[in-house]
Amino acid sequence: MKLGPAALAAAFLAAAMPANAAPARLDDEVFYQIFTRSMRDSNGDGQGDLKGIEQSLPYLKRLGVTSILLTPLYPSDFYHNYFASDFDGVDPEFGTMADYRSLVRAIHKQGMKIYLDEEFQYVAYDHPWFRSALGNPRSPYSDFLIFHGPGNTKPEEGPFGITFAERFPGGTTGITTVNMNSPKVRAWAADYLLRWVDPNGDGNFTDGVDGFRFDHMMDDLDNKHILTNLFEGFWKPVIARLKTRNPKLHLVAEQWDWGNGGDFLRRGHVDAAFAFPLVSAIRSFDKGKIVGAIDDVDKAVPAGKHELIFVENHDMQRIASDPGMTPEKLRTAATLAMLLKGTVLIYYGQELGMRGAIRPEYKSDEKDIGDREAFRWSAKVEAPGQANWYKGPKSYWTERFAKDNDGISVAEEDRDPKSLLNHYRRLLALRAAHPALRSGGQRVLDGDVLTIERSSGSERILILANLSPKPATYRTNGHDLLANAPLRGSVRLAPYQAAVVELKPR
Repeated sequence: MKLGPAALAAAFLAAAMPANAAPARLDDEVFYQIFTRSMRDSNGDGQGDLKGIEQSLPYLKRLGVTSILLTPLYPSDFYHNYFASDFDGVDPEFGTMADYRSLVRAIHKQGMKIYLDEEFQYVAYDHPWFRSALGNPRSPYSDFLIFHGPGNTKPEEGPFGITFAERFPGGTTGITTVNMNSPKVRAWAADYLLRWVDPNGDGNFTDGVDGFRFDHMMDDLDNKHILTNLFEGFWKPVIARLKTRNPKLHLVAEQWDWGNGGDFLRRGHVDAAFAFPLVSAIRSFDKGKIVGAIDDVDKAVPAGKHELIFVENHDMQRIASDPGMTPEKLRTAATLAMLLKGTVLIYYGQELGMRGAIRPEYKSDEKDIGDREAFRWSAKVEAPGQANWYKGPKSYWTERFAKDNDGISVAEEDRDPKSLLNHYRRLLALRAAHPALRSGGQRVLDGDVLTIERSSGSERILILANLSPKPATYRTNGHDLLANAPLRGSVRLAPYQAAVVELKPR
């Protein structure tokens, strides 16, 4: 008797991930990236918060998530919380440190992991380091920042040539660059990260994070030739201290160039990078581009390293808003992103088909709000729990992508077996149940239909995708895992449809 994917997944999870454990390898992990301010409002103030994320854990567990990646928590004038105003504590709009500790406990109790997004290459002008060091060479933080001219009077600009950045909902904030060449900064960075890893310093990591995402990682920061050789001079010693304390930590680089990440994996001392070439390739629905990107990423990854496979994130248009997108294409993109070789990453709401795009009429960080709208728990946009922090008279609210009763919400999709949400659940259940789909080998087979074989031991599974506006037939025997039905000679694929076929052992 053939078990359905949900039953197989449950058996795997029960064996591999007891309540007090988490996946041992990145291959086994399914990351869920949460834009913290947008996930869930627990207290009615319109802001997504830590308690709201804790309330969301049963939903994420059922989806098949094993690791939660949060955008920055530290206080900042910016709604996205990059460019810190202070590195101590959490943004009060997200909650308290007690709320954070409760969230960590709850995540670990679920057998899941927590990762924090960190960017400490820059700080805002209201940061204590800057306020102390500006015009004051004797400040204890004078060496923490880069100044030009006499008397610490001319601070180095931030990224992308920014000195003052316009921000939501109005106003400007200055940004400057941290001196990552300073031994004091290097020591501070390691100490700071270790406080999140082992808050009590007792060697018991159950109250700490399981890893970090390092935003905008570069060897020559912003290619200015001011802060150079950072892989060796900054990241290597910082990461060495982290791994010495907790060898099980996983460290992920967001490579600045959005390339294949190979250089970061070889020289940057991180465990994983992001498979950016696959993003545009999958979203193109072009067989040649996908095959080329698979080869590019595969060649870039050294043994023992990993790449996160994804199709959208907080810095790009949501795939559901791509021109010509259809429900079938969304399902096929999901099939590829969830089942190709690599570590899965889902951007919050992707599994619902949430729409969103950059609004070029805004020159501030307001332009990206469309990609960061409130997670859709309810059919009504203004229902309790919706984190509508951007509500107001501007177009990112009045012309928002989310609409009442548009079919894109947990409430509307949860019980619909044909919904995109339940398609994601099935895919992640299959991944959890089949070693070939988690950590098996991968090769592309010839043919008109995109055909990718995943294999582990005697298990062989084909991922098929008809990337054509015409129906296609692929000749094979085996078992259709998505339909949970045997195949007798062939599988017929509608335009842009995908299938997952388990082959009989040889």
